[in-house]
Amino acid sequence: MPKIGNIQLPDFPLLLAPMEDVSDPPFRALCKEQGADVVFTEFISSEGLIRDAAKSVMKLDIYEKERPVGIQIFGAVLESMLRSVEIVEASGPDIIDINFGCPVKKVVSKGAGAGILKDIDLMVSLTEAMVKHTKLPITVKTRLGWDHDSIKILEVAERLQDVGCQALSIHGRTRAQMYKGDADWKPIAEVKNNPRMHIPIFGNGDVDTPEKAMEMRDKYGLDGAMIGRASIGYPWFFKEVKHFFKTGEHLPPPSMLERVDAAKRHLQMAIDWKGETLGVFETRRHYTNYFKGIPNFKEYRMKMVTSDDSASVFEAFDEVLQVFADYEFA
Repeated sequence: MPKIGNIQLPDFPLLLAPMEDVSDPPFRALCKEQGADVVFTEFISSEGLIRDAAKSVMKLDIYEKERPVGIQIFGAVLESMLRSVEIVEASGPDIIDINFGCPVKKVVSKGAGAGILKDIDLMVSLTEAMVKHTKLPITVKTRLGWDHDSIKILEVAERLQDVGCQALSIHGRTRAQMYKGDADWKPIAEVKNNPRMHIPIFGNGDVDTPEKAMEMRDKYGLDGAMIGRASIGYPWFFKEVKHFFKTGEHLPPPSMLERVDAAKRHLQMAIDWKGETLGVFETRRHYTNYFKGIPNFKEYRMKMVTSDDSASVFEAFDEVLQVFADYEFA
């Protein structure tokens, strides 16, 4: 069974991916309840942390019930990254994860995220310095390479392991692909099957059915799966994968009552954590998936995603439960 530092994980753990404006404490709590084995915060700017930027600092909030939890940071300046490690360490996470994979232009343009894939030496030296600067396990999330012609993930993985990286999560696309096309898990399997590698190798990208999670485990031999988009508005995905692994059968989809209850709890936790305005606004992206596939739902969805006050959104939830009480999800 895989370990990150001294953290013992179950066989083929499911990890909640760090997602900007998604992987906040309310959502992490719901995913943890539904079987996520390790959860990660939204990625946090090292520059924002050392400037004490309110949005960055708020992302450091973690809670006992979500352990083991990793805080993910990104940056490309050594001094800032080391200072941010000290700030992160004070929040008491179990893991510090470095984002070397975000493809977004505003991150890449600063040489951070996937931008660092153009400078493997810097990627390795930053990781080594951070490993030496903390007693917490340092892990890395990255992509296959900058583009198809510069994929060096085998070399990158070896070098990161050599400087003390404790686990590697690899998204099966290059930065040039962004999120287009199919994720390629074969190069990730090559990393895992390299006899020199002994740290856990987790796969990421397109794990959106229990069958794909099983394929990642059984065909590609990876140590675990990092789940991203499949979980947005659908925290039950973790539970469904684990049930499928155990029985070979699919769990019935969550009922309308379960979905409304989760949406209500999600919104209330978000309001409690970040206040009414932000709580209402930042939970909107989940509602489409909470209530996916319901016919003639547009009126209710529009109310959920355009209302500025929580009372109206909670009212919409109650209406949905009343109107669609007998609806059965496929």
